[in-house]
Amino acid sequence: MTISGRPLVIGHRGASGYRPEHTRSAYQLAFALGADAVEPDIVATKDGVLVLRHENEISGTTDVAQHPEFALRRVTKTIDGCPLTGWFTEDFTWNELSTLRARERLPTLRPHSATFDGTEGIVRLSDLIAIIDEATARHGRQLVMVAELKHASYFESIGLPLDELFAAEIMPWATADNLIVECFEQTVLGKVRARGVPGRLVYLVEASGSAADLVARFGDAATPYSAQLTDAGLARLAHAVDGVSVDKSLLLRADAAGSVVGVTDVVDRAHAAGLAVYVWTLRAENAFLAENFRRGMSPGDLGDWLDEYRLVLTAGVDGVFADQPDLVVEALAGP
Repeated sequence: MTISGRPLVIGHRGASGYRPEHTRSAYQLAFALGADAVEPDIVATKDGVLVLRHENEISGTTDVAQHPEFALRRVTKTIDGCPLTGWFTEDFTWNELSTLRARERLPTLRPHSATFDGTEGIVRLSDLIAIIDEATARHGRQLVMVAELKHASYFESIGLPLDELFAAEIMPWATADNLIVECFEQTVLGKVRARGVPGRLVYLVEASGSAADLVARFGDAATPYSAQLTDAGLARLAHAVDGVSVDKSLLLRADAAGSVVGVTDVVDRAHAAGLAVYVWTLRAENAFLAENFRRGMSPGDLGDWLDEYRLVLTAGVDGVFADQPDLVVEALAGP
């Protein structure tokens, strides 16, 4: 999906470079800054309400640790094979989660965003649908949701199947023009399609490791992401999904000294297989840029984001995820 021949500009968790991620203001600001779409990460509550958080563990993005009434909810779980301690959405009802306030996940790097800590609550999927409809009317163009289903195998294992919950909520609203569904697990994308959800399906690809659904089925024999990006792997994916979304490191080509000097052929090869290609995540701070694009001494300083973004765009991607969507709009505008 492109907009007038240019890549889709996707506000990653909203305008998360400027506001705490997944908040109402982050989504609204993303559209105000020129984003064509926003990307919510979708997880579930105990009572099956779909809420928007980077992870189901919420201590880093909310003030849950400051709520004594929830102190005993702090537990250790294994999520996608990794032990994790904290507070988890599936242990709360929506009414309980609605008492929490959002916080900046990276306050050291983004102190300005952290000034908004505590000013907003958690957003549900139903709330974002209304935000997109309002923004579409305000800006006079069709805006898009790029919905990421998080930890689908895990949620299904505890009786909260995300494909079923998502389909029930999104079907009355979704069309082929306003929805893209993505996940790191191809299995749930197939289930979403089988439920008749319109829109495009995009398979998220990490720079290393294997998909959680494949690991759950095959253990150490699970096909690695790298094998899925071979020509044969891409051809197989093209029979099941409409696109792939790759870690930025898979697209940028570095020299022997580690300096990024060009792009790989992953976009061309995926296009040849009939797949759209998206890339994540463009972030302007030094901490997230290749070393030769960093400027100044602080990880939180803005580096030479413009040259890195323009290099990414030369690869011919169909969409880019960005924490500061206005900067991608600027890069697309040219000199």
